[in-house]
Amino acid sequence: MTPRLGAHCAGSVTRFAVRAPLAEAVELCLFDGEAETRRPMIRQGDIWLAELPGERSGTRYGYRAHGPYDPARNLWFDPAKLLVDPYALELDRRFMQHPRLAAYGEDTADIVPRAVVTGPLAQVHPAPPHFQRGGLIYEVNVRGFSLLHPDVPPAQRGTIAALAHPAVIAHLKKLHVSAVELMPIIAWIDERHLPPLRLANNWGYNPVAMMALDPGLCPGGVAELRETVAALHAAGIGVILDLVFNHSGESDIHGGTLSLRGLDPEAYAHAPDGSLINDTGCGNTLDYANPAVRRLTLDALEHFVRHCGIDGFRFDLAPVLARGPGFDAAAPIFAEISARPLLSDRIMIAEPWDIGPGGYQLGNFAPNWLEWNDVFRDDVRRFWKGTGSLGALATRLAGSADLFGDDCRSVNFLASHDGFTLADTVAYEHRHNEANGEDNRDGHGENHSWNCGAEGPSDDPHILVRRADDLRALLGTLFASTGTIMLTAGDECGRSQQGNNNAYCQDMPVDWEGRDTTLEDHVAALSAKRAAHVAAFAQFPEDGQWLTLDGAPMTPGDWENPETPGFIHRPPGEHERPAIRIDRPTREAGWA
Repeated sequence: MTPRLGAHCAGSVTRFAVRAPLAEAVELCLFDGEAETRRPMIRQGDIWLAELPGERSGTRYGYRAHGPYDPARNLWFDPAKLLVDPYALELDRRFMQHPRLAAYGEDTADIVPRAVVTGPLAQVHPAPPHFQRGGLIYEVNVRGFSLLHPDVPPAQRGTIAALAHPAVIAHLKKLHVSAVELMPIIAWIDERHLPPLRLANNWGYNPVAMMALDPGLCPGGVAELRETVAALHAAGIGVILDLVFNHSGESDIHGGTLSLRGLDPEAYAHAPDGSLINDTGCGNTLDYANPAVRRLTLDALEHFVRHCGIDGFRFDLAPVLARGPGFDAAAPIFAEISARPLLSDRIMIAEPWDIGPGGYQLGNFAPNWLEWNDVFRDDVRRFWKGTGSLGALATRLAGSADLFGDDCRSVNFLASHDGFTLADTVAYEHRHNEANGEDNRDGHGENHSWNCGAEGPSDDPHILVRRADDLRALLGTLFASTGTIMLTAGDECGRSQQGNNNAYCQDMPVDWEGRDTTLEDHVAALSAKRAAHVAAFAQFPEDGQWLTLDGAPMTPGDWENPETPGFIHRPPGEHERPAIRIDRPTREAGWA
């Protein structure tokens, strides 16, 4: 029987188990303040074991692994490196970059977080996910969303606990949010190039310990997340975690040795010569042909469901999960998720692209998975910019059957954390990422955005009116579309990133005092109408009708006729949703 991995209190003993199949020896390192005690571990196959008398909850610990060091062959053993347990659930501090992390023979015990033995955790009674297809997902950067909220107590601002505050829940209810999707809350490390620029990663897409909550975002640990989820559930709102299981923050060959790299380097995909494969653009890629990597992923998902009540998961660069090395729609991970009772009914959402060979896989994930639909974003933006087609817009409104067939699994969005905010989409034709320190080369170059006559902020009343009108047109299209929809926190109230379309290293919290409440009220009204007919938006009706504005059925020639002023979609049936009216942009094509 395979030992249970991680640190667990079991009656009168505490057991530690870590996977390190290529190691020659592994030591358990116990910390009392800064004093370290090392204990040899016993090998059992690929697993190393240690057992201590007594219930050791609260104990700080880590590992040191001995073995060959040859980075060119993907071997990184260095006993000078304190290593974080890949199964750690809580850490005593945040990760920090330091040159010693990548320097062979230099000790890192003073700069690497220690895992904390959690003791027995409360379990959440299994319940169906708090979510319905066709509803509104609200993407939240936990720190940025609550940092400036005037009603949230200062001690809670920027943390998971803030999401349980009555004022925050009232805002979510006003918007008729079906589920919040939390951008990564797992402990992460800054990319190496950021500290010299005096910048920090504010998105979290660079994790190290895949189960451990970030101590800055969730200082109360597992209990804080569980209690927040319970409060949101009580309000009828589900919770989806955005997880990064495609790479780790240990980066490329020049990166630090913090956890998996120093314990189980075979967890990373590598070429026959031992070099790291980089299908993620982050320096390394986890190898989902390796059963141990899939087990870590599945165990992490089960932990968040069992101990926190999480309703579902969004997977960053999700094709990596199905690579072995090429993408396979029948990859083992899909069947393994479905086979686990705690996971089989959870909401699963793919970001269906990575940068590896054949990395764009929109529409190709398992039938019960939802997928981010960037084609919806681009086609809708193009239409309202004046460069798109009515036919393409209708296809997106009707659920993107060209991509998903008859089963609408689309998550429609106009903006996300990655790219322009919604307000910036109509205020900036070009990206302005100079503050990122990469000479404005980072981020997408083609955003299908426009500036309504002036780049960036403007006090021209005419420009402001046109921007407001365009925002309402975009939002109306989103809320009228078939499928599940997503809105990024702050887009309902005009949040701007000053034209930065890759603001991962910028601290730009939602300005609650200066927000556009008129726009916010408009979004709330749109969402109320959709929520009243949410089931009708989950799937496009087979006998739906497309009509011109005068009520006549659309003909094939109407779709691409530039003189066609617009159309109305009026689906039949008992649960008829509100009619959708779309007017063609009045500006000339390319007017931006």
